[in-house]
Amino acid sequence: RGKAGAGGEGPEKRMHQGVALPLDVGTRLLCQWRDGKYYMVKIIERRKKAREDDDDLFDFAADDKAAGEDKKKAAGGKAGDGAGSGDGDAEMALEVVDDYEYYVDYDKFNRRMDEWVSLSRLDLKSIRGKEEQAAKGKKGDKKVGGRGGQKRRSHGGHDAHLIDPLAMKHGHGAGNGPHNSNPIGHEDPAHHGEGHEEFSEHALQEHEEFTKVKNIHSIELGKYEMETWYFSPFPKEYNNCSRMYFCEFDFAFFKTKRQLQRHMSKVKMLHPPGDEIYRSTYKTRTGGDVTLCFFEVDGKKEKIFCQNLCYLAKLFLDHKTLFYDVDLFLFYILCEVDERGCHPVGYFSKEKQSEEGYNLACILMFPSHQRKGYGKLLISFSYELSKKENKMGTPERPLSDLGAVSYYSYWTYTILNVLKTYKHDSISVMDIAEITAIRQQDVISTLQRVNMIQYQKGQHVICAAPELLDRHIKEAGNFRYLVDPNRLIWTPYQHNELK
Repeated sequence: RGKAGAGGEGPEKRMHQGVALPLDVGTRLLCQWRDGKYYMVKIIERRKKAREDDDDLFDFAADDKAAGEDKKKAAGGKAGDGAGSGDGDAEMALEVVDDYEYYVDYDKFNRRMDEWVSLSRLDLKSIRGKEEQAAKGKKGDKKVGGRGGQKRRSHGGHDAHLIDPLAMKHGHGAGNGPHNSNPIGHEDPAHHGEGHEEFSEHALQEHEEFTKVKNIHSIELGKYEMETWYFSPFPKEYNNCSRMYFCEFDFAFFKTKRQLQRHMSKVKMLHPPGDEIYRSTYKTRTGGDVTLCFFEVDGKKEKIFCQNLCYLAKLFLDHKTLFYDVDLFLFYILCEVDERGCHPVGYFSKEKQSEEGYNLACILMFPSHQRKGYGKLLISFSYELSKKENKMGTPERPLSDLGAVSYYSYWTYTILNVLKTYKHDSISVMDIAEITAIRQQDVISTLQRVNMIQYQKGQHVICAAPELLDRHIKEAGNFRYLVDPNRLIWTPYQHNELK
């Protein structure tokens, strides 16, 4: 047989239920999701099943073939003949049916939901004709969530987005769309960009082709197991490793759990490297206590740790190109503290010196700790650092869909609380920016989004009724974890240290 995949001569085709198998890359049909319902998918890649499954496949094929011969005998037919009949087709296709699995992209789900599936989860009767597939493909390019455009905005509650600290060279002058100045009030999260403006069309196609299939299916980090979302360019020796094991204290990664256990037996430092700059105890949603802390890690001093973290983060960040120079970044690791140590739950990074005034480059909450409110704590912490620096900050663009939601929630909550508690008769956008350390453009776009600012006679006028403030503050969500500035022990980075 030919090579299984999109290229090459291709495997020998067999018929099953009137469909040639194995299915071709690009085929569109219905696939069963984990909820038992069927959704339209596109086949992105195909491969033969793992070799260790071969014995089971042959046993299954032999049993089914025997059952088919018994059925023919019962019907008066001659066992073994009729290779061109429906039963014969089923027998001939059995090996193909079970010997291949397909990597599918769901139309209505984010790309992180792409997965390998067996033929048993595919509805062959729903296969679209070539003309219909072509028409659907063109239409799909324009929809929210198309693989060639902005992906689906449903599913997941992560705060991962932005530009990975290993992503790009952060030159900010290489045609990177998000760094172009936008008119005030035109940074609505619904139009924040597709998350890959830094790529040319040709580079984007190469990136899509190279990263279209997740190379690592799941990871183990501490006591948590997590399914991955995207491709991450680990070294070649990890190409055929479906699960990887990470040390939660230094992010070293291994192929087997035994290797991780040997490594852990030698680990003496049960917290991230660097300096602990914040620690506070909070009440959880259930009324219990949780102690959280932040460590500041210098990418130049702890290069291996930071690179390992970025390998890990790339598994949950899309449209990023890893760049291995972490020297110019500081990493802020959020940890849960217990008697066994400080356990990382998420992080953000920032440039040591940003000419554009960015106070955050990349932000990620590990999937095992999402929907706890920690993402808003990371955002809050980035602005507290800006206050310490006596600067106004903003995250690097483009924001992802989920990142935009988190930021606008934080901006709305923070800005409207300032308006609600302000004691003087009037307040300006500049006043709000200085109090919150939120950039003026972000203040204006947030107020526009909640219809509390108007442009009159050449200037912006804030119109905030008390009942409107209360409604939007409530809609912004709960902010259980906010930074206590009195517990932050931190000195801004001295730029002469870069030399």
